[in-house]
Amino acid sequence: MTAAERAPGLRVERDKTTGVAVVTLDRERKHNAIDLETAAELAAVWREFRFDDEVRAIVLTGAGRAAFCTGIDRGVSVPQPSSPFSIDDPLVAIGPKANDLWKPVVAAVNGMACGGAFYLLGESEFIVSSDSATYFDPHTSYGMVSAYEAIYMAQRMPFGEAARMSLMGTAERLSARRAYEIGLVSELAEPEALLPAALRSAETLAGFPTEAVQGTVRSLWAAKQAALQQALAQAPGLVALGNLSPQRQAELFAGRRGTAAAQPRVR
Repeated sequence: MTAAERAPGLRVERDKTTGVAVVTLDRERKHNAIDLETAAELAAVWREFRFDDEVRAIVLTGAGRAAFCTGIDRGVSVPQPSSPFSIDDPLVAIGPKANDLWKPVVAAVNGMACGGAFYLLGESEFIVSSDSATYFDPHTSYGMVSAYEAIYMAQRMPFGEAARMSLMGTAERLSARRAYEIGLVSELAEPEALLPAALRSAETLAGFPTEAVQGTVRSLWAAKQAALQQALAQAPGLVALGNLSPQRQAELFAGRRGTAAAQPRVR
């Protein structure tokens, strides 16, 4: 790999020999939660890759073994318009497809992947997972609508599994083994073998003619993009209607310790 390019929340490494770039969410102490600066960095790097012909495939991962990504940083303040017909979502443009990138992205997931992580996983081609990773969506537990996350996962998982994960909140976590069994995850690896496993796939993809690979990525997404865009268009209104006030959300979040939700069932 070339020397890493570092921004406050992101690390990018490019290997000119293999044509693979590794994008690492680099906020390990925050469980790789995404703040506004990191969200902007993600959008910028995906758009940059569109013009970098030396990058032909990407691995997306998170620093450390505790978490791939835990969604939006709870410390972030996102001002909202007063109009009931619009809502500002800071994560809506953090994925590669939202930034018109059609080079293949392989997600390498270690530890927790939850909430806003599904914006990224939902726009990756496939997922290689540590066998110790877990997947869950905490929104309903804290009085929030799982809209974008549920929509992305409903396209990648059997409907009943997506519904269960979206609705059960912090009470349950989906194990890596179960995620593999239902097709959310395409490959399992031990934690220390996770990145090499993801790199093997990415290097294979980068070794093929990039025009054919990108065309195939675009074709795969064309098969579901119409339904996806129609569903995502409804998400802001559903969030605006169903979310509790920020104060009530904060109260529920502050009270999470010492509850049954603190020790979720893993299935």
